[in-house]
Amino acid sequence: MQRIRSLKIGWQLLKSSCEGAGKHVNTPTSTSRGYSHLPPQSSSGSFGLLFDIDGVLVRGRTPIPAAKQCFRNLVDRDGKYKVPVVFVTNAGNCMRQAKAEHLSHLLEVEVCPEQVMLSHSPLRMFTQFHKMRVLVSGQGPVEEVAHNLGFQDVITIDMLREAYPLLDVVDHNRRPKDGIPPTKGLRPIDAVILFGEPIRWETNLQLIVDVLLTNGNPDNPWSSMRYPHIPVLACNMDLLWMAEAKNPRFGHGMFLVCLESLYKKVTGYELKYEALIGKPSVVTYNYAELLIRQQAERLGWTTPVKRLYAIGDNPMADIYGANLYNRYLQASRHTKAQMQAKSSGGGADPLAETVDEAPKMTSAELGGASSAYGAEEDLPEGCSSILVCTGVYSRDQQELPSDPTHTVTEQQIFHGHRDFRFDPSLTQPSFVVQDVKEAVELVFQQEGRPLE
Repeated sequence: MQRIRSLKIGWQLLKSSCEGAGKHVNTPTSTSRGYSHLPPQSSSGSFGLLFDIDGVLVRGRTPIPAAKQCFRNLVDRDGKYKVPVVFVTNAGNCMRQAKAEHLSHLLEVEVCPEQVMLSHSPLRMFTQFHKMRVLVSGQGPVEEVAHNLGFQDVITIDMLREAYPLLDVVDHNRRPKDGIPPTKGLRPIDAVILFGEPIRWETNLQLIVDVLLTNGNPDNPWSSMRYPHIPVLACNMDLLWMAEAKNPRFGHGMFLVCLESLYKKVTGYELKYEALIGKPSVVTYNYAELLIRQQAERLGWTTPVKRLYAIGDNPMADIYGANLYNRYLQASRHTKAQMQAKSSGGGADPLAETVDEAPKMTSAELGGASSAYGAEEDLPEGCSSILVCTGVYSRDQQELPSDPTHTVTEQQIFHGHRDFRFDPSLTQPSFVVQDVKEAVELVFQQEGRPLE
């Protein structure tokens, strides 16, 4: 119950900050920078676009050719966006500002930090951990990222290694050369935050296991009796991702598989996560929807955003996540309709049968969203998933299913996280197109809106 209350408080703070940001930027000075004041032309409401980055817009540092043309169509002659746009990536080893600048350069349109959502962004709502001493793993400016998210007492793997110089001995060249150096010691660590794949996997795996088996204090001896271990929060569950290479590369999800396997091999117990954040978790899409709402305010739209379109290349992350969020939206609408029916004495909800047939989402899939995001919110009506063939999924490597009841997963091999169920229906995209340009053209066609 304490965790639920903390998440709810954190989510309300996050919601307030996003709404406040939207009101702040809705001024003549700021709205003239990046958004065109065109009201939604569809009589049934407005829509927003959620773009994955790797495999959709870029391959490593190389832009996908269709991406530039796509964004030239998405802005008007003054370079202002025609619809709300948010970039939702499972990358997390950088600051939002840096990612926005990188996208602006690659796409040749202005991208502001408020349009960028990294895998770790929802950690802002986990306020119950912000005053704890946390060990952070990843690469890039992880200490700066952690402080920016609200964490006040941060220890990096390098700081831990320096304090305990005898822990990291896999690489013989990094072992102490002249005698046994003294241990400096640190105050006990309260939680572990896994931002993304580190550079030296062996160092991070060793030291994280040390911390988990010593209750946060590597001065203590290992003990599998210290279970459950201190909290672990992980961002980015992607097993694979697409760079310039012809075949997919290992992602942070692969590092998590290694950590889980090592922990279970040593202790006999399953590694437990306090939260799994990033696509495909529902809380990630909750956060993205708040950013879409903020961008809609920049546009000067007063009608709610009714539909979201999530464009991605990874069936297990982008498509599964968008479809899982769509299921969550339907369940939320059902809950809201039930509450309204009870208060007014109305009849049955037509959504009830469909919602009741869907399996209940696990706590890992929700990521804290169930209690932090209430049915009273004016949620979108749905979220459609669009799969492009320029990244992890490719027509060159896989045949598209001729039967829509079949899925596009790799021979039914589950590439999702251990704590997520394999639901084949959630890996089936609403639409399959060749590239991001075709995806955006399809969306505007669906909405009856002119693109050019």
